[in-house]
Amino acid sequence: MEMPAPDARVMARKARLVSRLQEVLPDRSVIHDPMETRAYECDALTAYRCPPLCAVLPGTTQEVSDVLRICHEEGVPVVPRGSGTSLAGGALPTADCVILGVARMTQVLETHYNDRIIRVQTGRTNLSVTGAVEQDGFFYAPDPSSQLACAIAGNIAMNSGGAHCLKYGVTTNNLLGVTLVQMDGTIVEIGGAHMDASSYDLLGLICGSEGQLGVVTEATLRILPKPEGARPIMIGYDSAEVAGACVSDIIKAGVLPVAIEYMDRLLIKVCEEFAQAGYPECGALLIIEVEGSPSEIDAQLALIGEIARRHEPVAMQEALDKDQAARIWAGRKAAFSAVGRISDYMCLDGTIPVSALPYVLRRIEELSVQYGLAVGNVFHAGDGNMHPLILYDANKDGDLETCEALGAEILKLCVEVGGCLTGEHGVGIEKRDLMGVQFSSEDLEAQMAVKDVFDPKWLLNPAKVFPLANSETRRAS
Repeated sequence: MEMPAPDARVMARKARLVSRLQEVLPDRSVIHDPMETRAYECDALTAYRCPPLCAVLPGTTQEVSDVLRICHEEGVPVVPRGSGTSLAGGALPTADCVILGVARMTQVLETHYNDRIIRVQTGRTNLSVTGAVEQDGFFYAPDPSSQLACAIAGNIAMNSGGAHCLKYGVTTNNLLGVTLVQMDGTIVEIGGAHMDASSYDLLGLICGSEGQLGVVTEATLRILPKPEGARPIMIGYDSAEVAGACVSDIIKAGVLPVAIEYMDRLLIKVCEEFAQAGYPECGALLIIEVEGSPSEIDAQLALIGEIARRHEPVAMQEALDKDQAARIWAGRKAAFSAVGRISDYMCLDGTIPVSALPYVLRRIEELSVQYGLAVGNVFHAGDGNMHPLILYDANKDGDLETCEALGAEILKLCVEVGGCLTGEHGVGIEKRDLMGVQFSSEDLEAQMAVKDVFDPKWLLNPAKVFPLANSETRRAS
């Protein structure tokens, strides 16, 4: 992935920049030693690396504002960073940038159960939001697989979802308000503790904007009462196509499970070895969870079982107790980590119509053979959000380039069948040069015009989202 050449003028001013940043931040909040900045050279898309000029770790919204004001005055690019779990290179630095990490901003600022809201600093991890309210019978619904580590800031930047987004929606459906710091240091409040805001939907614009428009330092989130109960069922099939057809029939029947997850043979094997979840040996596995009262759960699972049996499953098992249910989900949540034990991989994120699942899964298998790289599939089947994992050898010449080419073909396939390039991982650098596949030049121009308003100098999160030629031309003008 091509990245812009560093600005020599910015590099030459490093000492002055560091000194100014140290004046407005507490001790040990500015990291500028080249050995220490290597910790920020990549995010979870580890195939691409570049140490930043320096990194800062503010603890308050005002400190973020001070940092951005200084960088704006100095003409220094800024890359916002949550926990660095982005799989699309969303927090990849440039050599002349300041990494602005929110990892120290973890406070719960207020909680109102009657209004079902919680306001937090955005460095707080996804799972710890639920941890702050679960003793009182509430939870935060979006649940990315990386929820133990990923930060709310990154969830908002990428509009993250998770296994249970089929019923509860993704981040944008659970975000009520933000405190946003613009590139010049201006602090603005958007939305708040109410169902909807008047005037333009700026909150919808910010959620999913990938750090292009500002840095979100605080967020007001929707919390929900925990359901009375939940139970997953595992359904195994010999082929991906049959499993895909089963998912399509469940959705057409009007059933709304909390989650419908898909794993193919490769993922079933590595996840079972990793988590000892009790997965059956089969070509494709569906994990379907429903929730409600015991009678509601029984009725939903009976209908799902009836639909599943029409497709002649080779295995079907309901979780017998909470421990087994936890193991089933532990295996699924550990999928990316489990694959990382056996191979380098690139995780894609395309979304397709549910009805296209059988065809797309077959084409991915054909493309895998054509390019000579194994592809494992694990994804949110209920809403067609696919996560093909392309396995490659980072130490083998040409393997990364072959992986990139195969990934591009798979993402083009998603658009071809009526889907889109990304569901929850964002564009980052991974899909940057594919934006023209989905969007016309007029579409891209409109999107870039929005960034012009929020970030006229194009200093925020450079070289991401928009094709590099477009963004470099914009920045130069």
